[in-house]
Amino acid sequence: MPSDGGRRPHPLRWLTRLWRSSLQRRVVISTVAAGLLAVSGVGAYLYQQLADGLKSDRVRIAQQEARSLAKTAKDDFDNNDTQSLVDLNSFARAQIQSLVPPPPEASRFVALMPALTNRSPGRLTSVFAGGLITSPVPLALRQAVDKDPSHQSTMVIELDRSALLAESAADSSGLTTIAAVVVGTQLDVRSAGPHEIFFIYPMDREENTLALIRRVFLVGLLALLTFLAGISWLATRQVVRPVERAADVAERLAAGNLNERMPSTGDDELAVLGRSFNDMADHLQSQIRQLEDLSQVQQIFVSDVSHELRTPLTTIRMAADVIHDRRADFTPDLARSAELLSTELDRFENLLADLLEISRFDARAADLEADPVDVAGVVRRSIQAVETLAQAKGSRIRLQAPRAEVIAEVDVRRVERILRNLLVNAVEHGEGLPVTVTVAGNRSAVAVSVRDHGVGLRPGESALVFNRFWRADPARARTTGGTGLGLAISLEDARLHNGWLEAWGRPGEGSVFRLTLPRTVGEPIESSPLHLLPAAERIAEAAEEPDATTKLRPHRRERSQA
Repeated sequence: MPSDGGRRPHPLRWLTRLWRSSLQRRVVISTVAAGLLAVSGVGAYLYQQLADGLKSDRVRIAQQEARSLAKTAKDDFDNNDTQSLVDLNSFARAQIQSLVPPPPEASRFVALMPALTNRSPGRLTSVFAGGLITSPVPLALRQAVDKDPSHQSTMVIELDRSALLAESAADSSGLTTIAAVVVGTQLDVRSAGPHEIFFIYPMDREENTLALIRRVFLVGLLALLTFLAGISWLATRQVVRPVERAADVAERLAAGNLNERMPSTGDDELAVLGRSFNDMADHLQSQIRQLEDLSQVQQIFVSDVSHELRTPLTTIRMAADVIHDRRADFTPDLARSAELLSTELDRFENLLADLLEISRFDARAADLEADPVDVAGVVRRSIQAVETLAQAKGSRIRLQAPRAEVIAEVDVRRVERILRNLLVNAVEHGEGLPVTVTVAGNRSAVAVSVRDHGVGLRPGESALVFNRFWRADPARARTTGGTGLGLAISLEDARLHNGWLEAWGRPGEGSVFRLTLPRTVGEPIESSPLHLLPAAERIAEAAEEPDATTKLRPHRRERSQA
């Protein structure tokens, strides 16, 4: 597609094109995404229910066990008759250590501390058993125990493993904290005052269970998503595969292989689609063949008529020249008639020549005789050819070209014809204002633009200017004897070079015609070295009407109404 420069596609646009390029991809991704959302939601709910259940069970069991152990500790302290503070501390340490199960079954830690309100000089030293180094009990829990000493107080905390001995803190998960249930109550020790006893139950088993559940959920999720992706791929494949075959057949039909048909078996909806598609292809093939036959007949007719008219036209031309040369001997009316006859014969000859040229393009018989030339020199010769007309119209043609040669492989005769048509068109519709011709080149192409400041083109007309026999204003006086085929022939000449011929215009602001040709025959054009739109219009290019510019691709041959 013709363009004024290359742009890298935006990542979002690339993803959008990737998403739109495959129906099967969209279905599979959508199914997997929906499955992921659904399974994740259900899994998260079930996981939370299991986690809450395990936590509540652990808290309930810990409370029951702590109640029993606290009663045992209270009875032992009540039955102890030791009066010495040293002996009492020794008894307390032994008593608290006895509440911790043996190492293989270590499932709790025990802490004995003076109550926050205990100011007795005989209070016991804090005791930590089971591997505790420091107290992990939050102040809020201790305050709750002091506030209600007759009942248990429970809290779930994050136990820092740094508060434990190395052998107690060992964990394969590498986590620095672990959830734990802390149950506390108050003991009244004889001669020592109130003390708090706390039972700390790490939730290692529960955490391991939840980790196992998470792994099972993850594996199940991956397996389910893989299953959903496979099922959706197989399901959509059954639909997409026939559609892909239909697209391939349609592409081959569009390429000219009119005998291509879509295989159709069975009685399902896709089989019905295939048979309908084949019926349509048969009908199109019949219509295209009829049109080709009519087109061929038309081409032959135009060629034959043009050739047949040349002989009588030559005779008429000879007679008209004799009459035109003797017009001085005629009356003024007859002399004027002789001049009109000569003028109209010139126009008739031009029309026949254009019709013959058009017929050669239609018959694919036009040849390209390309040679490396300086395009700027070709432009100068074309300007000289229309200089007389420009002077008569009061227009001045200005050339903007680089000092260095602009070399390209072109058919000089055809390029000169394109430029003459563009220049004549600019002068005819330029309202006597200057016409600017610009020449430029880049690595892959050369370009020539013809800019006038005349009547311009109305919206939509830039798409019609290259149609055969089309005129912007049928009532406009034609002083150059135009046939209405000049721009159509110019377009075909540009396509023969594998080049671009483009138009832009706006009422009252004039028009621009841009010819872009490859530097080397057969090489693609990367971008045009000249802008099609004027500088002021390029600033507001985003706000331009869709039909403000027309870019005609060289590889497409459009059918024109004659």
